[in-house]
Amino acid sequence: MKGHTVMACYVYDFTAGGRDMADLLGGKGTNLAEMTRMGLPVPPGFTVTTEACRAFLSNGSEPDGLVREISEHLTALEKAAGRRLGQPDDPLLLSVRSGARFSMPGMMETILDIGLNDESVLGLAKSSGNERFAWDSYRRLVQMFGGTVMGVDSALFETVMARLRETRGAADDLGLDAVDLAELVEAYKELIRQETGEYFPQSPAEQLRRAVLAVFESWNGERARLYRRREHIPDDLGTAVNVQTMVYGNLGTDSGSGVAFTRDPATGRPGLYGDYLSNAQGEDVVAGIRNTAALDELGRLNPEAFARLRDHMRTLETHYRDLCDIEFTIERGRLWMLQTRVGKRTAEAAFAIAAALTDEELITPDEALARLSGDGLARLMFPRFDTSAVGDALAHGIPASPGAAAGAAVFDSAEAVRRAAAGEKVVLVRQETTPDDLPGMIAAQAVLTSRGGKTSHAAVVARGMGKVCVCGAEEISVDPQGRRFSAGGSTVEEGTVISVDGSEGAVYPGAVPLVDSAVMRYFEAGLETGAERSADTGEGSAGVVDAVARALRHADGVRRLGVRANADTPEDAARARRFGAEGIGLCRTEHMFLGDRRQLVEAMILARDDAERERTLDALLPLQRQDFVGILEAMDGLPVTIRLLDPPLHEFLPDRTELAVRVAVAEAHGTPPSAHDAELLRAVNRMHEENPMLGLRGVRLGLVAPGLVAMQVRAIAEAVVERKRAGGDPRAEIMVPLIDTVEELRLVREEVEQVMAEVSRATGVPVECPVGTMIELPRAALTAGRIAEEAEFFSFGTNDLTQTTWGFSRDDVEAAFFSAYLDKGIFKVSPFETVDRDGVGRLVEIAVAEGRAARPGLKIGVCGEHGGDPDSVHFFHGAGLDYVSCSPFRVPVARLEAGRAALPGTQTSDSR
Repeated sequence: MKGHTVMACYVYDFTAGGRDMADLLGGKGTNLAEMTRMGLPVPPGFTVTTEACRAFLSNGSEPDGLVREISEHLTALEKAAGRRLGQPDDPLLLSVRSGARFSMPGMMETILDIGLNDESVLGLAKSSGNERFAWDSYRRLVQMFGGTVMGVDSALFETVMARLRETRGAADDLGLDAVDLAELVEAYKELIRQETGEYFPQSPAEQLRRAVLAVFESWNGERARLYRRREHIPDDLGTAVNVQTMVYGNLGTDSGSGVAFTRDPATGRPGLYGDYLSNAQGEDVVAGIRNTAALDELGRLNPEAFARLRDHMRTLETHYRDLCDIEFTIERGRLWMLQTRVGKRTAEAAFAIAAALTDEELITPDEALARLSGDGLARLMFPRFDTSAVGDALAHGIPASPGAAAGAAVFDSAEAVRRAAAGEKVVLVRQETTPDDLPGMIAAQAVLTSRGGKTSHAAVVARGMGKVCVCGAEEISVDPQGRRFSAGGSTVEEGTVISVDGSEGAVYPGAVPLVDSAVMRYFEAGLETGAERSADTGEGSAGVVDAVARALRHADGVRRLGVRANADTPEDAARARRFGAEGIGLCRTEHMFLGDRRQLVEAMILARDDAERERTLDALLPLQRQDFVGILEAMDGLPVTIRLLDPPLHEFLPDRTELAVRVAVAEAHGTPPSAHDAELLRAVNRMHEENPMLGLRGVRLGLVAPGLVAMQVRAIAEAVVERKRAGGDPRAEIMVPLIDTVEELRLVREEVEQVMAEVSRATGVPVECPVGTMIELPRAALTAGRIAEEAEFFSFGTNDLTQTTWGFSRDDVEAAFFSAYLDKGIFKVSPFETVDRDGVGRLVEIAVAEGRAARPGLKIGVCGEHGGDPDSVHFFHGAGLDYVSCSPFRVPVARLEAGRAALPGTQTSDSR
């Protein structure tokens, strides 16, 4: 009907949602709805959508209709419960929790016990028959609401609590009785009045409204933005808000709360894992303020509830076909399921679980591959501690997130950030972490806490970030004010280096030596013998090695992209081949001119005439030839793309300033400088460029430096001949760098073909090496159709292409302003880390399309370090490249991601 406007629906009951609504209801809301539909015992409630959040953040006020919809759903909730929100004699109480599309544990806000006030707390005490419980619930609300909604520093509440505990001689909050907690509530309310000028709101409706808006606003909180930036979660998604009937784990010893995993999130081993706290609310478990008991303890305390929980966990894992992370509460013996989600896990667990679920036929091999990530594989290749080289541990705790890291002990987030920014490696040591510690956790190499378990904030966040973490090291007594910790008679002051083993849960003094991980040893052994070695890897890690091998075999079977390596020596080439490289995509010849050969290069540059220059080139020729022989032998039968000399010649000469100082000092002392130094200085001054990156280098150097291209090509051709005569199968390819125009390539190609023909005639061995070019300048990308007339292959040099597209000098800008650009959201990620799809990526797509239009079947690859970046590999797959090339150590990562890129709808990260 004309003029009719369809109103948005901003609120959904848990009975109305489903798994396909995660963008609208967020991950938590979707899963609550799914569990409700499955008939699991979920406290009733409703979800306010991400759309409402986005509208609020955009307009600064609630969207039209939101207040009415919340009121309607609240009325339905009250009717079903037979109680009203904040009802004086028997109040209905609510929790208000965030729930974004992607899990962001602890990064946004939660407020519990909405509806309590000075009147209804008395009704709750009477209806529950537990006065202490009522006042404990009220103090939690005042503390959470005051900090989250009204902006009072949470540390001030902790100070008030600590002062009361000290006065009463209580070790923790369980030592405070109802009278103490009532006094604490009044102290909290007075604190809020002093800090804000406002009174704590007594209206339940106002509490609910302000709590929902505070959760919306927490989407743009500092820690949430920092977490999104690290995890590459878009800023424009917004969060949903889940409003749920409260159930209580703090009603006595027959009540409690816990967090459970259907498999071990650190190792992937099957079984029930988790933490349980009797007479506690859920945030007590996650916060780590009290050390938890293992989940098995629930089986002893309440076998019936434990059996039901175990059944529900099996149901959920089968339904979601993945590791599930579950939060639950037992209220006076009755089990309630508060949340489930696909659980965050370590890299080791990710590979182990994917293999196990495939064996159990819950998922297909393609689905298993899609759930893995190259970043996770890279973490499994990190070194581990050589425990045979250490003495006794300082302490032991719970191995919450595996790996090995050493650094200076620091005791607060700000100090961790400060020291890390100065280049120092640090370990963040806390009694327990809070979401406010996120900057320090990101800056630290490892996290160590004296409290908490595998489901505490520190453990969950560290696992998600791939950080080493040991939690619940009870032998450690942390003194944040004194900036030290003590353990077993030893005291560790701030700045002292310690080592944290997240795989074994151990903490050692000093920096423990490192050894290769089991996965790295598997690759170093060579893929064809890796299965034999995996049984002898130590660390009890044959399982994860086997899981990695299986994943890579499947990735190799489904991927379209080839994977090559950037390698400049026979040793690097051999390692790349062991790691699964299918050739060399970039062999840099400039590295062959360093070391003992620098004097020959200097002589070539200083040559006074053609004859002198030819003599030095003749001296370099056999050295270059042997370099190429070794590399071609290591890669026998596979392509080796050799880039002709790229950097400017002055890079092979001594530093200009150093030479000038040497000459000036000699003159100041009245002695003439050495003739060699003076000659070098004249050459350096003659070749000096204000911007050498855009100066005489690459193809330009080859065209103006007589004999240089011919020498290199002759060395390549003669190496091919030597390998053929030895019975090998050399497949050298010659790549011309920094092409701007097809005319440059045509001239160099004519010289290359002439030299190859000369070598063929002289040796009687035919030499035919394809000649191609790097596409690393915008003009080359935009004229790729013409360049393809002369090029037999393209390889994108995305490092220089990024610099010249953005107008950046990488060495200058990364230190100058990249951190500011990341903070301001101009960059989501550095364009040197992940390819810039809109700019550089567009040039790549143009060059691919125009190059292949001019030369159908044109072989195209990429040889910048973007070739080993997981997100970039997916882009290059979509752009139609034939291969990526990266450092040897990134080859397994590129293989895995190339396989994942071939699967429909696969994201590049498993961290979400």
